[in-house]
Amino acid sequence: MADPADPTEAIRVLQKDLGSIEPDLRKKLRPALKTAAEPIVADAKVRASWSARIPRAISLSIRFSKRDPGVSMRVRRAVAPHGRPYEGIRGNATFRHPVFGNRDRWVTQQTRSYLAPAAESGMDGALAATVAAVDETAREHGFR
Repeated sequence: MADPADPTEAIRVLQKDLGSIEPDLRKKLRPALKTAAEPIVADAKVRASWSARIPRAISLSIRFSKRDPGVSMRVRRAVAPHGRPYEGIRGNATFRHPVFGNRDRWVTQQTRSYLAPAAESGMDGALAATVAAVDETAREHGFR
């Protein structure tokens, strides 16, 4: 049995519930979810301020699809192609790349994670704000 106090489990339950929300409720809920997640996005941009391109490439995505509902941060590859390796998406602490595109000379570089720490530090506040927004929207539409 899942622990109801576990934030990860609470997020999974919330994601499942978001996927079954009616379209008129989604319209009202989207701005509240965006407001709840904006502090995390702002924190990620500050954490990536060592790069000129990564902060501009970070955006927020809100989805209500049944298959993959939720709020997520994205880094547009067209704006910051180096964003993913620096985040350490594959779980590595380092990554390799050619020096100025010279495939004969490669270097190993440390990751500088910015998305995961921002999400971890802001998860409790965003989860509380999201739950409050869902409750308020549900109450406005006749749910108890």
